[in-house]
Amino acid sequence: MTLTLILIPIISFIASLVRSTLGFGESLVAVPLFLLFLPGEIAVPLSVMLSIIIALVVVIQDHNKIHFNSAKWLILYAIPGIPVGIVVLIYGSEVLIKAGLGLLIILYALYSLFGNNNKTLKEDNKVWLFICGLLSGILGGAYGLNGPPLVVYGNLRQWSAKHFRATLQAYFLPVSLLSVIGYAAKGLITAQVGSYFIISLITTIPAIFLGRYLNHRLKDGLFFSYVYWGLVGIGMILIMSTLT
Repeated sequence: MTLTLILIPIISFIASLVRSTLGFGESLVAVPLFLLFLPGEIAVPLSVMLSIIIALVVVIQDHNKIHFNSAKWLILYAIPGIPVGIVVLIYGSEVLIKAGLGLLIILYALYSLFGNNNKTLKEDNKVWLFICGLLSGILGGAYGLNGPPLVVYGNLRQWSAKHFRATLQAYFLPVSLLSVIGYAAKGLITAQVGSYFIISLITTIPAIFLGRYLNHRLKDGLFFSYVYWGLVGIGMILIMSTLT
């Protein structure tokens, strides 16, 4: 128990720092590490509750940097994708889907880093909003992996690091709230989850502010390089998770 109370704040700090700096990726850090010593019915709700706090603080901090129109349509198009993702999770081959998805994410990130892809969108595009929003809902419903399609859209729109971070949190806040409501309806928000959540806030809050500091000092030209290397890491985690 003592070790658990030490590890939860440490993991929460690292995951929250990643999320606050890049705008996504906290669940891919927190959930696998929490699962090393917590059951899934505690680890996953705890991670999503942290997601709400991170998103809420960032939205309050930087609401003037949110592209609200983009966030609105991404959320609306993600909603029908969530039940599709749940069906994939229930009936699909977890090993094949995770390995394939991990490989696809790595290949896309490496292509974006080293390929000659100059396609950009000067304004919001309903087709791309639909594609990226729907895929984010499907991947979120299946594996909590909403981030990669959102990265694609943010890159196409050439958002700055500040706008990218803020807009993604405007997306994650309602989506995470819906998830927690669902967990609560299933009885997964227990007193134990609540106590671990309170403990995690000790390090989560300062990590959010430190992440904001780091995000605002990232040069926009280099920001997506960091983001895509983060996607490479996510892809590797997905592939390695199929081997355990």
